[in-house]
Amino acid sequence: MRLMMKHLIVMAVILAGVAPGVTTSWADDDRFITVASTTSTENSGLLADILPRFTADTGIEVRVIALGTGQAIRVARNGDADVLLVHHTASEEQFVADGFGVERYQVMHNDFVIVGPASDPAGIGEMANAGAALARIAEKKAVFASRGDDSGTHKKELLLWQAAKINPAEASGTWYRETGSGMGATLNAASGMNAYALTDRATWIRFGNKGDLVIHVQGDKRLFNPYGVILVNSGKHPHVKSDDGQVFIDWLVGESGQRAIAAYRIEGQPAYFPTMILD
Repeated sequence: MRLMMKHLIVMAVILAGVAPGVTTSWADDDRFITVASTTSTENSGLLADILPRFTADTGIEVRVIALGTGQAIRVARNGDADVLLVHHTASEEQFVADGFGVERYQVMHNDFVIVGPASDPAGIGEMANAGAALARIAEKKAVFASRGDDSGTHKKELLLWQAAKINPAEASGTWYRETGSGMGATLNAASGMNAYALTDRATWIRFGNKGDLVIHVQGDKRLFNPYGVILVNSGKHPHVKSDDGQVFIDWLVGESGQRAIAAYRIEGQPAYFPTMILD
């Protein structure tokens, strides 16, 4: 009974997490793979744009479980995905080192930005150092909306707070507000509270409820945001669709996938930059 309940819970997560517009059919005899990925790749619209191209090229559909990076890695560790596509390099490398992944391939990158109210109550506008900007926010006790969900964005945020020598958890529920939600929902909260937030640039460009929020801090090299893709190890989970999963990875890091990533635009702006140098 416990095993059956676990299976039902996993299936509920998979069904709830499928990115809209990514798949076209759920028949049992379909050829498909399951990819555990991040809310940023979904919220930005990237997956809905490029995955139909992959399916057209290969005949393989992709079903996406879109979660924070930490949750996506746990899904893959449990064998409930064939491929992992996330954005926290240290966690990805640990996933491979622990034997749950075969090899990490870098796919693309963009960057993080710190956004906040145009009035800028903390006075961080145009600061070049992201850690110093967060220290200023804490000093002024200006409201900051954190994802608080163990996502790649949340992990990056915690590293920046650490660089600023600040433990924001001590202020939880006061000026520091943890949403426990994805990037889009957290930006909605920040917009409603007129709060600062850390976000990936692609989600920010596509986000339609900016209200009074603007970018205040960008360009710090510590805001670099690389994405990696990993085949889940069938040695740990024999049911993993290794062959089709590797076809997806090869397409994604090959010329077709890299050109698809490079071609994706939001309001005319590139959302991600492929790892491959294209002419």
